[in-house]
Amino acid sequence: MPYAQYFNGQIFPNDADLLKTNDLGLLRGYGMFDYFRTYNGVPFRWDDYWTRFANSARSLHMAPPLTQDETADILADLYKRSGEAEVAFRFVLTGGYAADSVTVTQPNFLIRCEPLPKDNPTSLREGIKVLPYDYVRDLPEIKTTNYLHMILQAGEMKAQGAADLLFHKGGEISELTRSNVFLFKGDALITPDRNVLNGITRRAFLELAAPHFDVQVRPVLFDELINADECFTTSTTKWAVPIVQVGEHTIADGHPGKRTVFLRELFLKVVEEWGS
Repeated sequence: MPYAQYFNGQIFPNDADLLKTNDLGLLRGYGMFDYFRTYNGVPFRWDDYWTRFANSARSLHMAPPLTQDETADILADLYKRSGEAEVAFRFVLTGGYAADSVTVTQPNFLIRCEPLPKDNPTSLREGIKVLPYDYVRDLPEIKTTNYLHMILQAGEMKAQGAADLLFHKGGEISELTRSNVFLFKGDALITPDRNVLNGITRRAFLELAAPHFDVQVRPVLFDELINADECFTTSTTKWAVPIVQVGEHTIADGHPGKRTVFLRELFLKVVEEWGS
């Protein structure tokens, strides 16, 4: 069965044309999204994702057009239609159609059921390189649809063999374009607390780490990162990918660290049992 999407009360194939050209997401970049996945056919930490989505919508002065329970029913329907064991879900909420190209009347709400990205075992096994980039996202606590800087730098990342950008400003790091950053210094696990999206996978790793490490959520300097013992990034699809190089700086010995691997194994146990 084909993947399907929900749009303003109806179900369509994923390749259907839906939006009109006077949508504020298109005209003004006024839109947000969220993205999560299933494990064992069950959405991972659904309550956390819904809470973040609803709070982000309110921060942008948009009300989610459905309740959490109504949305959960749609997710179950889309999952069943896919015929797949595991899927990803993408929410997109825009300002809707505006006759004057400015005024918000009724938001447009899209829910896409999508195939999961292919795993990248090389990144997990060997780690990735990221490029430092002097930038802090507008409204970093919200997953807005503005990924302009990532797209503009795509060619440079490819040319330098980098997987992503590391945002920093004034000597302080924040996040990658689509994921959170952690570092180890000894048995201290440190992650930035400012200018970051509060990732749900980030939260899961903080919870898993608490019994084993000295967890510190605080401002993190760029110099701390490049002198760390280990570094990794977390997201819905990345889990915990080691960062072994930042620009021209090699992290420690340039190999994934044992503490990072330990946390990833703890997370693997969680998702293997999810929904049971």
